[in-house]
Amino acid sequence: MIKIIKYILLIIIVIAVIVLSINFHVIQSTKNQVNIEKDKLSDIECILILGAGIRNEKPSPMLEDRLNEGIKLYKEGIAPKIIMSGDHGRKDYDEVNIMKEYAIDQGVPSEDIFMDHAGFSTYESIYRAKEIFNVNKIVVVTQKYHLHRALYIANKLGVEAYGVNSDPRRYVGAAYRETREILARNKDFLKCIIKPKPTYLGEAIPVSGDGDLTNDKQGKNN
Repeated sequence: MIKIIKYILLIIIVIAVIVLSINFHVIQSTKNQVNIEKDKLSDIECILILGAGIRNEKPSPMLEDRLNEGIKLYKEGIAPKIIMSGDHGRKDYDEVNIMKEYAIDQGVPSEDIFMDHAGFSTYESIYRAKEIFNVNKIVVVTQKYHLHRALYIANKLGVEAYGVNSDPRRYVGAAYRETREILARNKDFLKCIIKPKPTYLGEAIPVSGDGDLTNDKQGKNN
């Protein structure tokens, strides 16, 4: 029984070391891509804003902060286009139209805003940004804890990416998200080795064109 317990403890220790080592690698390999001085960012094709949930047809606090930062970067001339990537997998849950409407209300022209309706995960958002929207050089906007994973995925999928964090406040459940992110980094580390296709692909809609081609309903973004 003692030997069995020792073996179990050894296995747990080995797994923990692997998990923490991968986590460290993801962070260290992308640390120089975070919060680059804006005057050093040139030829950026678009700003990619990752979804973070909606509540009562409005952006969650985390998503609102991502949108505000992304819109600010757009207005500063960092990139001429924005991709709103989020979950629109069913009719009664639509992150991306709400994200686009929010940006339009802040003065961003509809044609400069693309919607990725099938950005169901960070991996799928980056994959589709490259394959559907044909981006090669982007700025990713999300909270700091999430940036390293997004940038690591971009690196492995052949996208030149830089990250700008959007953390003007503290969020409920921050400690839980930080802990969960360790496992998420490991999961996407493995995904980047296997490189599975996302849930949906389709015809290319180059980000150099008109964002209104991604509209799917009548409204203020049409």
